[in-house]
Amino acid sequence: MDNYIFELKMKVRDYECDLQGIVNNANYQHYIEHTRHEFLQTAGISFAQLHEEGTDAVVARLNMAFKTPLKSGDEFVSKLYLKKEGIKYIFFQDIYRLPDMKVVIKSTVETVCLIHGRLGTSEQLDQTFAPYLSE
Repeated sequence: MDNYIFELKMKVRDYECDLQGIVNNANYQHYIEHTRHEFLQTAGISFAQLHEEGTDAVVARLNMAFKTPLKSGDEFVSKLYLKKEGIKYIFFQDIYRLPDMKVVIKSTVETVCLIHGRLGTSEQLDQTFAPYLSE
């Protein structure tokens, strides 16, 4: 997929695996959340500053399709691209095992903003994300 606008390489740590020797399903959510946060930082967004200004970006819906499990020591790359639908930002996030680039998970994360506790639109996020949006 050429729409990816950000990628982050990571490595599986032993404690992220279950008794089967594969990454526990909940840890994939950590991987994609970490990827979003790193993307936001590179785009100049600070969650702490947004919160102090009364804006909280929150996950409204998450969908993950598991394709190939990761094991301890596996290296992988987490990639994302972004679309906007109404007041929602939708992050399309996929993880690929390295070096063979086998698909590990495909996910979508829908986020919304609470402005002083009420559902709304963040002008700051709209401006910051404008150059990254996929059609």
